[in-house]
Amino acid sequence: MESNLSTDGNASTTSTENAASNLAAIFTAVVLGLMILTTVIVRNIIQHMIVESNTKVPNSTFMGYVTFTETELGPQPTGGGAAANILPSVSGNVFVIAAIFLEKNLQSVANYLIVSLAVADLMVACLVMPLGAVYEINSAGWSLGPELCDMWTSSDVLCCTASILHLVAIAVDRYWAVTDLNYIQARNPRRIGMLVVAVWVVSLGVSLAPQLGWKDPGYLDRIADGKCVVSQDAAYQIFATCATFYVPLLVILFLYWRIFQAARRRIRKRPGAAIQPPRERRGILRLVSKRPREESTTAFTITRSTPDNSSASPEKTSSYNGANPPATPAPSHSATSSSGSKKTRETIEAKRERKAAKTLAIITGAFVACWLPFFLVALLQALCEPCAPPDLVASVFLWLGYFNSTLNPLIYTIFSPEFRQAFKRMLCGTRGGRG
Repeated sequence: MESNLSTDGNASTTSTENAASNLAAIFTAVVLGLMILTTVIVRNIIQHMIVESNTKVPNSTFMGYVTFTETELGPQPTGGGAAANILPSVSGNVFVIAAIFLEKNLQSVANYLIVSLAVADLMVACLVMPLGAVYEINSAGWSLGPELCDMWTSSDVLCCTASILHLVAIAVDRYWAVTDLNYIQARNPRRIGMLVVAVWVVSLGVSLAPQLGWKDPGYLDRIADGKCVVSQDAAYQIFATCATFYVPLLVILFLYWRIFQAARRRIRKRPGAAIQPPRERRGILRLVSKRPREESTTAFTITRSTPDNSSASPEKTSSYNGANPPATPAPSHSATSSSGSKKTRETIEAKRERKAAKTLAIITGAFVACWLPFFLVALLQALCEPCAPPDLVASVFLWLGYFNSTLNPLIYTIFSPEFRQAFKRMLCGTRGGRG
């Protein structure tokens, strides 16, 4: 009987692994196909531009609606950096998605948000950056017509907004996990799925608003002058910049501040003896004797059992049913020993607080540093056109924002040992993640 159950379990595990491998293979093929298609389109566009610039035919057309007048195609100051930003962004986000698909220990509900964020950033790299690079290297400006300009700006707003709002969703998820003791159990695919759907619906609404009529009167005149930017209607710009950046920024800052405060309180309570409110589980309370590696004393706590993907310290447990009192610490762990390790505990506490503060500062700082300059300029251009900075400055700020899609897979995985190990296994060709 036991052997049959074992055989069935192994067959089920093998079937699940095969399904995950097939899904990862299909996804990889789709991503590679999208990258190849994007490369071919951009290559053809550049070749057409080169042909037109060499012949210098006045009022020539491309794709039925593009006009070239003495166009010269040449390297622009931001062109090289723009092109160099695409490959790292694609490879980084593909690695994140592949790692979650292939590694069983990364296939948690919480990582659904990371997958969706990586998809949004991958779309930025595959759909937005290539046409943006073409725009940068063409000295005549935008010469691909109003239709393609609409497609590009809509994709730009959709993908970048989705990328930013995913950071908000991740902050909300982390805040709930830290402040709500029951959230870990309540975190299910449906709840996280609703967060993901909300992010994409809001992003779609912001990106489609100009296509539904919310455009400024000078939209077509700008395209004729070689400029392709999203609607400069003042009301739309205020709405879009607030919905896409300023409100999300305030939410992220507030949530991470609360997360840091909660983490600091927990860190300060962790060293030493502390009895936490017990939680009943089938009428039995568990007395856990934890032995953290960095502490020399044994801390006795009554804790609740929660599912978590993070690695736990080795434990010794003893159970009682409420009739007998819980065991008491061994006499060897005396008050003298405890006071002797007080300095060590304080040092560990300070180190943990610094690490938590550093992680949250990097996450928030990278987001603000990448996107704040662009959104300040975007709002300034709509409200005070003469105050707008030179095109080169605006272009640098735009690509700095795109660079956030390259940083996201690094920031949100570099602090995770599980992701680092998964990347090593993928690069070395070894299999893992059985747990």
